Amino acid sequence: MVVVKREGKQNRSLEHKNQKCLGCGICTDICPTSALRLGPILPIARGLLKSDYISINQEKCCLCGLCASSCPFDALEFCINDENTRHMKQYPQWNHNASIDEKECIYCGKCAIACPRDAIHLQRKLPARSDLVFGETEVDLDKCVYCGMCEEMCPADAITIEKNEVSSDKPYVGSSTKIDESKCIYCGICKRICPEDAIKIVCTTCMNRDNIKPVAVDGDIILDEDQCINCGWCQEICPVDAAHVTKPFEGNITFEENFECKGDSCHACEDVCPCNAISMVDNHSFINPQFCVLCGACERACPQKGIVIERIDMRLANVRSTSWDKRLNSLKQSK
Repeated sequence: MVVVKREGKQNRSLEHKNQKCLGCGICTDICPTSALRLGPILPIARGLLKSDYISINQEKCCLCGLCASSCPFDALEFCINDENTRHMKQYPQWNHNASIDEKECIYCGKCAIACPRDAIHLQRKLPARSDLVFGETEVDLDKCVYCGMCEEMCPADAITIEKNEVSSDKPYVGSSTKIDESKCIYCGICKRICPEDAIKIVCTTCMNRDNIKPVAVDGDIILDEDQCINCGWCQEICPVDAAHVTKPFEGNITFEENFECKGDSCHACEDVCPCNAISMVDNHSFINPQFCVLCGACERACPQKGIVIERIDMRLANVRSTSWDKRLNSLKQSK
């Protein structure tokens, strides 16, 4: 974390939050005094170097706040008298966002698994198995020889055999075979595998179908906006369209003509991508634009300069300064 402060008529501070930073370098491109410098993003992303993505030259920084306003990922916090300028009406405002409609969510958890930033947390409440299946079980211990076949075959891990260490004073293998009816699904496998016909099991689920309650799955799905970068994984992978994402930029990501990717011998773009939008397919970089936020980290990391980012539009509004507008609009130019 890097912090620059200045006290005076207005107390100003600029803080870089490395845990949010993508290493995209947008802020370094925007800075009018070249006070911000992008570090070696590839070794940092690979965990080979413990360092912030961004360094700030305090002598050059004029604390104008332009870098913080340009960062779509809130990795730079610019405050005036301890108030974040992102909450001030006179400063530019980003309008990208992500949300999950809990009324539509079925708590499948696919978004939480796929999220590359671990920004989605699922707490799922399932009904008790005993509310969905019915039956009766019985083990005849006089017949049971404690062979363990039922325990090994049970698909629900509902059977437990208590075995003994055989000795001259305890000349028997086991002492009990128990079936946990809270786990049992009454499938009958244990009954069919038992060599001594020691297990009796009856499934009455069909007979009790009128008493079985409708399946109700409840829970909480939490989207951590501090970690979310609006990559779109949740929206694309959700089976019921409960997730909605608006990305910060519109545009394209392509490869230079005649670009020869080094593939598995390099994969620098894959390693720095914060969105998990890049993978290696047939020894060549494959970029899925559905998950790309056009941050440009891959473009900077590619040693052959083979990736091209073109930002056609951005969701940044309320830019009141002509000079700021001109500089911020430079982000939309093709590189």
